[in-house]
Amino acid sequence: MKNKSFLLVCLIVILVSPMCLAQNSYTLIVEGFDWGPGVNKVVLSKANADLSTNPSAYQVFATRSSDLSETPINPSNGERTVLSAYPSDAKGNRSENGQFVTLNLAVAPNLPLGSPFQYMRSYGNVWVDYKLSITNTENLEVWNTENDRVMPLVDEYDLDGKFSQDNVTLTYASFTPKTDHEKVPLIIWLHGGGEGGTDTTIPLLGNRAANYASPEIQDYFGGAFVIAPQTPTRWMDSGNGSTSGQVDDIYFKALKGLFDDFVAKHPNVDTNRIYVGGCSNGGYMSLKLILEYPDYFAGGYISALAYGGAYFSEEQAKSIRNVPIWFVHSKDDSTTVADKTVLPVYNKLISAGAKDVHLTFYDHVVDITGLLGGEDYYYPGHWSWIYSHANLSQNDFDRKPVKVNGVPVTIMQWLSLQKK
Repeated sequence: MKNKSFLLVCLIVILVSPMCLAQNSYTLIVEGFDWGPGVNKVVLSKANADLSTNPSAYQVFATRSSDLSETPINPSNGERTVLSAYPSDAKGNRSENGQFVTLNLAVAPNLPLGSPFQYMRSYGNVWVDYKLSITNTENLEVWNTENDRVMPLVDEYDLDGKFSQDNVTLTYASFTPKTDHEKVPLIIWLHGGGEGGTDTTIPLLGNRAANYASPEIQDYFGGAFVIAPQTPTRWMDSGNGSTSGQVDDIYFKALKGLFDDFVAKHPNVDTNRIYVGGCSNGGYMSLKLILEYPDYFAGGYISALAYGGAYFSEEQAKSIRNVPIWFVHSKDDSTTVADKTVLPVYNKLISAGAKDVHLTFYDHVVDITGLLGGEDYYYPGHWSWIYSHANLSQNDFDRKPVKVNGVPVTIMQWLSLQKK
């Protein structure tokens, strides 16, 4: 009945005031969440000076479509829930005298209608054509044309990075800190298997990697460059199927070339403080790079490691035992099963005499916001990168806090203190 009422309102608007359909525009706000991106706000141009800030005065209808979809997108349309409304500026920032009204829209992992992404087997995560039609039921004003799109944190990155070497072309996003420091560390993040392609917003939003540019994390480093490279396929691509470490992938050499090129173009990068990390596919690549170039990195932070423990030898463990690494994994990860990946790798490193290697081993990946049920809400066990992006990991494999000089630290605090 609710959808029928909304459609009736739309019909009345079209019949009574067809001109308003073309007059009012909106700005979409897309943010990254633990489960992926969500359209969590929409900013309305304030054509009416007395435009209501009563959330119940608005009905919002969303449609999602894509020319790439192998099967119909589900859900493809429906009504969005408006949680609140407030006066704002054009970017959605609260302003009591603002000339715009921003609607807060409900987003959650079980509300796919709020996502501007769709996972497709042949392409991975892709943007869909996301459209809204908003009606103020008090005065029948309509907003149905997107005028702008705001992506907090993502908009602070340069999204146009590109590097080629040996017939391999990699795209990348980069963040430049605002700092007066003469030398600045470099944080490298490598995405998972679903974020390949050539659109660098995908790895930044697919699993909240843009958060490494957040003030909370940047403060630990005194400001840091961030680069998020993107593979056209997947990091574990051997050129003849997938690799878990048994043979070389086709990207690690070009990826190292990308790092060298970036450092050459940014001479204020502190080459004694270059850190590499990633999740799943990107976790594999992070360990591969550390194995190939152990003197290049000051530390690694790896979640949901996809490197096969059977292909990680005792000799390799000895070769990188002096590289600080912090692993994050979940016991119920059914994609990168711990017994076949992180546990044998971690155990071999400890046996080789590694002094600064840690493993935060969760029972489950849970809701860290408390909005979905907290400890009682389970995400898929593979999603342990949630804890890394939020800088929450702090316990070692023995469940005791990781300490530096006797002081407990989080994973990002620890990483910021590593130096060659």
